[in-house]
Amino acid sequence: MGLLTEVLLLPAAPVRGAAWVMRQVLAEAERQYHDPAVVQRELARLVAAFEAGEMDESEFDRREDELLARLESRSRPR
Repeated sequence: MGLLTEVLLLPAAPVRGAAWVMRQVLAEAERQYHDPAVVQRELARLVAAFEAGEMDESEFDRREDELLARLESRSRPR
């Protein structure tokens, strides 16, 4: 049955391959989004921008909260 199934599903192979690629890209994007080193670099850039006067305190607080939430979500068990 395995060979018959493969032959019948052969026309759908490009779709299955594209779906696999999309799953891999999504997994990598999520890994990078929650990577603590990436978030820490973004926090450092945020602090530097705030200290340079490029944003006000409310914008800094909002963006800092978003970055800290990303760090916290990574440390919670899934």
